[in-house]
Amino acid sequence: MFTVNEMPDQIDGSLVDELSPTCVSTLGHLRDHGFALGLTPNRRPLKFVGTAVTVRIPHLDSTAVHMAADMLRPGDVLVVDQSGDLQRSCFGGLVSYTAKARGAVGAVIDGSVNDHDETLAYDLPVLSRGFSPLTTRIAGIEGAINVPVSIAGAVVRPGDVVFADSDGVAFLAPEEAVGLGALLKAKEDAEIPARASIAAGGSIAEFSGAAAYRP
Repeated sequence: MFTVNEMPDQIDGSLVDELSPTCVSTLGHLRDHGFALGLTPNRRPLKFVGTAVTVRIPHLDSTAVHMAADMLRPGDVLVVDQSGDLQRSCFGGLVSYTAKARGAVGAVIDGSVNDHDETLAYDLPVLSRGFSPLTTRIAGIEGAINVPVSIAGAVVRPGDVVFADSDGVAFLAPEEAVGLGALLKAKEDAEIPARASIAAGGSIAEFSGAAAYRP
């Protein structure tokens, strides 16, 4: 059985502009949920912010991935839940080429990927569980497009903000991301004078507040 829902509204371009200069790890100072842990980028440096287009497949059958790749729009991110199959790859050279050609800004795969060198040549940033020569098949069994999925411990809904860099990826509801870029930038900017102070012999513990806990 296949479920193919309508494409989600794309996130506002202002959210992309505000979040792009900031770091995912800065968000990690502020919250614990929404992070996909255990995924690694296919290259570094890596940076993208886009709209989640979600796919869920049943282990071996990647029919829905190919269907979703054709549906991608500029600014989208393909987000694939492989139902716990972390060793098999559903994302190789031709899928990455299609995603890039449609204007996708990245992909997040909770499973393995293949065709490392080819995908790298297309300059498509991908986060995944790693690389594998064992691949999925076009079996036509089942799949779902634009449904809530589970990605490495994070629930992702179609239309969510995908916020990724070299450290990893976080997912946010669009309303959660409003004003977040300014908050993250302010937190990062606060470190600039701290670096100058540390270079002159100052204390990181004083800056962070850790010094207050000295016995």
